[in-house]
Amino acid sequence: MTADVATLALLAGALLVWPPGPVRPPRSVLRPEPAGRLARLRSAPWSRPAALAIGLAALGAAVLGWPAGAVAAVPLGLLGWLAGRRLRTGSDPPDPASLAVGWDLLAAALRAGLPVPVAVRAVADAVPARPADALRATAELLALGADAERAWQPAMACPETVVLAKAARRAASSGTALAAVARDLACRVRTERADTAEAKAQRAGVLVTVPLGLCFLPAFLCLGVVPVVVGLAGRLTAIT
Repeated sequence: MTADVATLALLAGALLVWPPGPVRPPRSVLRPEPAGRLARLRSAPWSRPAALAIGLAALGAAVLGWPAGAVAAVPLGLLGWLAGRRLRTGSDPPDPASLAVGWDLLAAALRAGLPVPVAVRAVADAVPARPADALRATAELLALGADAERAWQPAMACPETVVLAKAARRAASSGTALAAVARDLACRVRTERADTAEAKAQRAGVLVTVPLGLCFLPAFLCLGVVPVVVGLAGRLTAIT
């Protein structure tokens, strides 16, 4: 009974801290609602490793029982923690579609007359995590009055925002010029995404051809090559 209760408690903890899937941008990115305590807990960097650690520990406790399960829960939990950290390190790159939407929102906000720090900070809530962190740091530096060279330094270190940062440094505090750059960047991201999808489709077509050819190869040998070889062998036998 004690082992069952402990297992259920561990599984409940794993479900509690397991991070959710991709979250859609809020309806109003200019005034996003603050995240709740549970949402912040599940989006923390350690949430996935902790969930895997708790889940493996619960699995060991359920399979091995008490007290062997309690002893095995420690190494299993450590293994889950390390695996979760590895999964987080090898996470997928940001979605280009989300980046394009973010650049469109930035261009619209700047054309509407919002100050550059406010627009950049608002758009950071609509883009993936890595560029969002860079944009938030840049917005905070701009709000503190840092010059363009210093303020856009965090964005220069992020591959997804480096083009915007270079253009922003040249445009200084001009929101109109930065809006044009953001619009062009959104078009560029969409074009690159379409080219990448087309290249993947062509590669998939080539990869599919190989197994199909291997499937038809026995039929080709049986219907095309073997009869010819048998016929030639029969004629040669008759001649000799």
